[in-house]
Amino acid sequence: MTSRFTRYAWTFLAATVAVILWGGYVRATGSGAGCGAHWPLCNGEVVPRVPALATLIEFGHRVSSGVLGLMTIALVVGAFRTFPRGSGVRRAAVATGVLVIIEAAIGAGLVLFEYVAFDPRIARAYWMGAHLANTFLLLAAATLTAWRAGRPEAGPFRPGPAAAVALVATLVLGVSGAITALGDTLTVHGGLDPAQNAVVGALVGLRLYHPILAGLVLLTVAWNADAARRAGAEARRFAVAALALFVLQMGVGFLNVALHAPVWLQIVHLFVNDLIWIALVLSAAAGAVGGQWTGGSRQ
Repeated sequence: MTSRFTRYAWTFLAATVAVILWGGYVRATGSGAGCGAHWPLCNGEVVPRVPALATLIEFGHRVSSGVLGLMTIALVVGAFRTFPRGSGVRRAAVATGVLVIIEAAIGAGLVLFEYVAFDPRIARAYWMGAHLANTFLLLAAATLTAWRAGRPEAGPFRPGPAAAVALVATLVLGVSGAITALGDTLTVHGGLDPAQNAVVGALVGLRLYHPILAGLVLLTVAWNADAARRAGAEARRFAVAALALFVLQMGVGFLNVALHAPVWLQIVHLFVNDLIWIALVLSAAAGAVGGQWTGGSRQ
């Protein structure tokens, strides 16, 4: 029973990443207004008739999100049926469920307030930042649900200093990247002129600071990899994987700028970003097994 739930939890995590990538495709293609300012209906209909391409893209994302919602219910119910009271798996599954609800609420807000397609209002950037932060927290909760399901005896999730700094820094970088990607969507794909719109100009200006921030965050990920050398083989593998993926991500980022942010490369960028975050969460979880961490050494 436990192994069956563990497999399902990892499948749920993969499905969550897939829905996130589809959402990134909606944003990158400017298809967020495909269902109009209607939610949960699409253009006032349960199933849109004779839909345009943008409508198909947006409606497809809503359908996939709905399926993930049903999978979330199964995840929480399964956790409570499989693991005892007080289990960390139960807590992680409940956190996943709460964050899925928040994710849906943010998505609905973006649609209802029309912060979609090529809308350049500054409030949209704040919503995008909040959306990315919640997405990362959701991925962390789903990752911990799956990881702890295979290790029900694991103690509380208490990242050491290096892991905690790397996680927070990567989260901040992710928010910066989401806002920078919005600038690319508005200019490259929306055709808005930064010289004619102060908000768009500010978003485009972040392109300069985002890679600088990425370089600083790389140092924290490298610190985590170094600390993980004393945290056991599993923590070390995940930490090194996160570092390798981060280096790859920087190359993808520079290529993204050089090619003027094609949609397919934006999705690759987002996918690698999710993998980095998952690897960091797993390295922190594995490093915390059996004790707390102080300055990279176990007590």
